[in-house]
Amino acid sequence: MDAIAAAQERLMQERLKHKIDQINSAAQTQLEPVHHHINFTLQKAYFKCAYECFDRRRKQEDIGMCTENCSVPVLTAHHMVEDEMARFQEKLNRSLMVCRDKFETAKLQKTGTDPIVDLESCVDQSVQENINSLPFLVQKMKTSLSINNQSDNQ
Repeated sequence: MDAIAAAQERLMQERLKHKIDQINSAAQTQLEPVHHHINFTLQKAYFKCAYECFDRRRKQEDIGMCTENCSVPVLTAHHMVEDEMARFQEKLNRSLMVCRDKFETAKLQKTGTDPIVDLESCVDQSVQENINSLPFLVQKMKTSLSINNQSDNQ
């Protein structure tokens, strides 16, 4: 790899990292109400439920089963969010791979346009499309978790 190609590769990696940071920030912001619901509302309900399981009249295994049943909503919510975010990440990765493939092809074809500019445009479009899809994904999660649009202050 010559010096120009190496510089292009570094530049591409830096820009891609910046865009990934941008989408991660947007995802964290959008997902805050979902994480808040899981970490506070569902966890609080879990601890209240588990507390009620500890009754001297119960056998130890019954207490264990009771507390395990209490954890189901929290675990289900965590798994649902993880699955949705994994699908989101997979979709993002596929779209960025298309951009990278176009970049590699443009470098080989030497069409006269700057492959870095084309790559940046492709990545910008891909990232923006994925960021724009976040509110719909978050709303889907909120609906699945029965979160209303008001904050859970409890």
